[in-house]
Amino acid sequence: MTPELPFALTLGAITFLLTVIWGGPFVEILRRLRAGKQIRETGPATHQSKMGTPTMGGILILVPVVLITLGLNLARVIQSGLTGSSILLPLAILIAFGVLGSIDDIEGIRSVRERGEGIRARTKFAGQFVFSLIAALVMAYAEGGFQNANGVYIPLYPTFVELPPVVWIAIAVIAISGMSNAVNFTDGLDGLSGIITASAFAAYGVIAHLQGQTFLVQFCFIMVGACFGFLWYNAHPAQLFMGDVGSLALGAALGTVALMTGQWLLLPLIAAIPVVEVLSVVLQVTYFRLTNGHRLFRMTPLHHHFELGGWSETQVVQRFWLVGILTAMLGVSLALLR
Repeated sequence: MTPELPFALTLGAITFLLTVIWGGPFVEILRRLRAGKQIRETGPATHQSKMGTPTMGGILILVPVVLITLGLNLARVIQSGLTGSSILLPLAILIAFGVLGSIDDIEGIRSVRERGEGIRARTKFAGQFVFSLIAALVMAYAEGGFQNANGVYIPLYPTFVELPPVVWIAIAVIAISGMSNAVNFTDGLDGLSGIITASAFAAYGVIAHLQGQTFLVQFCFIMVGACFGFLWYNAHPAQLFMGDVGSLALGAALGTVALMTGQWLLLPLIAAIPVVEVLSVVLQVTYFRLTNGHRLFRMTPLHHHFELGGWSETQVVQRFWLVGILTAMLGVSLALLR
């Protein structure tokens, strides 16, 4: 076994420990700042007991990821002839979408009278589009460091398929912004989004390892460690919620990683749960409008449908996680097929 993977796994373990260590004081800070989550009245009645639980817990993930990744790669980045600078892109996307999500979370905390609503959806989507477009342009036209950012690997097809830049950029924008929203919709139950995204990052970490993308492998497993550290405090009953600062950032970073490996075609499989969650919302809204008020699901996103069907919150999370692990395993297996 090459030393890169054991080192990356060790980084994940170190990140987990650091996240858990500073998580306790961070939760206390959020409580003192009264950064409590406002629960929508339209959600399941059982969720009203979560009112006031500290939100913006995604900061617990972002801070160690940024510090450790920069600490590992800063020396490499400033040296010429090395491709370590490519790792700055998913890191920059993580920060940019984290800032956007934090603004939404802060507005949600302030607007108590509006039932916890944050910034307008159009404003959020506009920000996601701009950040995604910038990332796509960087990957498409930056010199060096992005070996797979112009095409796609297709399972059972032996060679890498290059795409016209305009087509690839459009796909990249959809992948980054779409996955950002997908993870955001998944973030509705204690532990759900954290465990699902951790599984997806682990899968892409293995894929990046098979491609020899050392820096990307490290980033993926640092993300896994940080997500596990967050889950220490987000396990049911949660001491804090991820918030948009975490969900938007994690989804966008996951989409970026998928693009950098060239295996973005497998993203709907590896991240099947978030994709199904966002599709359930789209189908519900479309069906509601076409049928003049009838519903396809009891409630969306999809995890609420199963809650109202009698599953406990823990059952939904555990069963969704089992599905997420299996689809991630299938995604890695398909990435191996040539």
